[in-house]
Amino acid sequence: MKLTDTHAHLDYPDFAEELPAALDRAAAAGVHRVVAIGTDAESSRRAMVLAEKYPMLWFVPGIHPTSVMEAVDADLAVIRELAGHPRAVAIGETGLDYFHAPFKTEESTRAVQARWFRSQLELAVELGHNVVIHQRSSWDDTVAQLAPFRGKLRAVFHCFGGSHGQAMELIAAGHLVSITGIVTFKNAAVLQDAVARIPADGFMVETDCPYLAPVPFRGQPCEPAYVKMTAEKIAELRGESLEVVAASTEATANAFYRF
Repeated sequence: MKLTDTHAHLDYPDFAEELPAALDRAAAAGVHRVVAIGTDAESSRRAMVLAEKYPMLWFVPGIHPTSVMEAVDADLAVIRELAGHPRAVAIGETGLDYFHAPFKTEESTRAVQARWFRSQLELAVELGHNVVIHQRSSWDDTVAQLAPFRGKLRAVFHCFGGSHGQAMELIAAGHLVSITGIVTFKNAAVLQDAVARIPADGFMVETDCPYLAPVPFRGQPCEPAYVKMTAEKIAELRGESLEVVAASTEATANAFYRF
């Protein structure tokens, strides 16, 4: 059995001293590959360095929607450069986030997010990459901004927490959802219903570490090894074996990220 943690923030300070040991624990749990996700130009550079150092790592450069107010135009050139690296497998994470201030209340800052989102979608089309999308409290606008790119790229809505209907809307458009440890939480009934019923080739698994550790580690720092617990819960919800879920999510990750 092999698993891929398709979304992890390994360049964060949480892993500064711990990363080699964390990757060893991941390998022991059957996680043979981890995708390190950038959140701004410097974070993306750090992710690249890690992917060059550790054979089990790949990376995705991008500007996170909550990082756009600090971003400058030259940062897009950095993302373009990094996206040409042989271990870069997508663009992102990008998208729209209306949950955090100042984007929660200020329309002008939402417009900045929209511009950066569109620029990264256009860059992905130009370079032939797919995109990793962050969506929070912005479903309608995110889906609307992605719509003109249908057929030109595929997107994965990472840390998906929505309904079966929302998941199927994305899957029908050729996109994917990615499931975190949230699916193990007692209050995640809507997500659990979605995961139980969506097509096997419509989702991947991730940790989003150091966030969202699954039960029984909820509230503690998360790490790539824990993606196995998420896959185990998904298998339970779907009435399938862990091996079946691992095989299907591996095939989906391979097709999306083109490892």
